Amino acid sequence: MAQAADAARTVILTVDDDPGVSRAVARDLRRRYGESYRIVRAESGESALEALRELKLRGDLVAVILADYRMPQMNGIEFLEQALDVYPGARRVLLTAYADTSAAIDAINVVDLDHYLLKPWDPPEEKLYPVLDDLLQAWRCSDYRPVPATKVVGHRWSARSSDVREFLARNQVPYRWYSADEPEGRRLLAAAGQDGQRLPLVITPDGAPLVEPEAPELAAQVGLATTPAADFYDLVVIGGGPAGLGSAVYGASEGLRTVLVERSATGGQAGQSSRIENYLGFPDGVSGAQLTDRARRQATRFGAEILTAREVAGLEINGSARVVRFSDGSAIAAHSVILATGVSYRQLDAPGTSDLTGCGVFYGSALTEAASCQGHDVYIVGGANSAGQAAMYLARGAKSVTLLVRGESLTSSMSYYLIQQIEESPNISVRCGTVVEAAHGSEHLEQLTLRDVASGRTELVDAQWMFVFIGAAPRTDWLDGTVLRDEHGFILAGPDLTPDGRPPADWELDRPPYHLETNIPGVFVAGDARAESAKRVASAVGEGAMAVMLVHRYLEQS
Repeated sequence: MAQAADAARTVILTVDDDPGVSRAVARDLRRRYGESYRIVRAESGESALEALRELKLRGDLVAVILADYRMPQMNGIEFLEQALDVYPGARRVLLTAYADTSAAIDAINVVDLDHYLLKPWDPPEEKLYPVLDDLLQAWRCSDYRPVPATKVVGHRWSARSSDVREFLARNQVPYRWYSADEPEGRRLLAAAGQDGQRLPLVITPDGAPLVEPEAPELAAQVGLATTPAADFYDLVVIGGGPAGLGSAVYGASEGLRTVLVERSATGGQAGQSSRIENYLGFPDGVSGAQLTDRARRQATRFGAEILTAREVAGLEINGSARVVRFSDGSAIAAHSVILATGVSYRQLDAPGTSDLTGCGVFYGSALTEAASCQGHDVYIVGGANSAGQAAMYLARGAKSVTLLVRGESLTSSMSYYLIQQIEESPNISVRCGTVVEAAHGSEHLEQLTLRDVASGRTELVDAQWMFVFIGAAPRTDWLDGTVLRDEHGFILAGPDLTPDGRPPADWELDRPPYHLETNIPGVFVAGDARAESAKRVASAVGEGAMAVMLVHRYLEQS
C-alpha cells in the first residue's frame, strides 16, 4: 500500500483489486491532490478496511473513499457499507463499468453513496476531478473535526488494563495502547509523573492523565455523556443492548423524550459478538460492534439521549412518575420505564479462575485481546451461539481453538449454521462432556485442569487464553422488592403475571397488564431480562419496539 510521508494530512483512500487500475487511480489522485491530501491505495476490501481502522486509531481524517464495484470476496458496495461504520463522515464513490450502473444506483440507498463514476474516467480533468472537487468541498464544510486518540499505558496481563481497553473499544473511543515495559510507554509514564506501579494510566485527548480510572470518570473525560440533560422524560430505557437500543430508536423517532442509561457500553452481549450471521437483512453477517454503532447513531439522530457508565441502583414509584435512582444518589424521573438490562455471563466456579480474570481468563469475547492470541492455543468454555461465534473469530489467527462443552453435543444449544462452520474449520476442536476443574498460573493463565464429566478423569493442559460463555444471569437484583421476578431473577410481565387470569395482588388498574408490562403500571421489560424470552438479537429488538408501542398505549390512558 503506497502512501505519502506526511501522516498528518487528510486521507483520500482508493481500493481496486486490479493492480493496474489501482495504480492509475492513485496516480491521477496524486497529480491533482497530492500536495494537500495523503493518497492511500489498497487492493482488496479487507486490506482497505484494515487501513481505515489503523487510520481511525491514530485519529487521522478520511475525506473521500473510492471503491471499485467488481472485487472478489468483498465487492465495492459491501466494502463501503463496512467503511461507513469506521468513517461515517467520509464521502463515498463507487467505480463501476457501464453494465453495473443499476447496482451503483441501488448502492445510493444501501451505503448512502455520494457518487458513482464510470470506467474509464479519462480524461480525469473532465470526469474525475470535478466530482472529487465537489465532494471535498462538501466534506470540508461538514463537521469532520478529528477526535485525538486517547493513550492507554498498561501491562499485558493486567485485569484493569484489559477492562479499560474493552470499555474504550466497545464505546467506539479511539485509543492507542502502550506497554509499560516499552520505551514509549515508559516515556508517557515519566511525563505523567508515574512509576508504573499503578496501572493503567490513561492520557485523555487534552493531555490529562488518569491513574486507574473508574468507568464514570473515564467516560466523562473521553467525551461520553454521563449526566442527564433534564430531570424528567417521557421514557427512560435502562440497558443499552439490542432491546434497549431498539426501544430508544422507536421511542425517540415517535416523539417521546427518551433517555437510555447504560452501565458500561451499548451493545450488551450482542455488541461483543465477532459475527452475527442470522440477523435479518445482513446476508453476509455483521459484527456486534457494527450493529451496535449503527443503532446508537440512529437513536441519537432521532434525538435520544444516551448516558454511559451510569449504574442504576433503584426504581421508585412517586405518583404517576417512575423515578430511576443512580448508585451515586442522583435520580431522573419519567412517565414510563423500559427495563432492558439484559444478562451477564455467569462466573466459572473453579479454583484459580477468579484470580486470573483479565489475566488470560475472560468472560465474553474480549475482542481487544484477539490480536494477542495469534499463534496460541485458545480454550473456549460454552456451547451456545456466543461461544461458537467467538471460536470462529479467534480461529482466524490462533494456532488452535478448543471448545469445552459440558453437554453431550452442540445440537441442543447452538445454531445449525455455526455447528457446520465449526466442523469445517481445521483448527477448531470440540470436547463434549468436559469441564474446567481448575486454572493455574502466577501472574497470568498458564495451565488448565480439565475433567471428563462421565469418567471423572482429569487432564492438565497448557493454556494462556480462556474465554468463558457459560450461560447468563439477569442483572435485576436492584429491583428486589419492587418488580416481580421468577426464581432465577428474570422479570415477569404480561401473561406471566396472571397465570390464573387474575392480576397481581398490588395491581390497581381495572385492566390486566399489557403483554410486556411488569407488575408496576408504566414499567415494561424487553429482551433477555424478561422471563421466558427468546434470547436472540432479532427478538430483543422486536420486543424493544413493541414495548414502545405499549408505552404509547399506557400514556394515552394515563
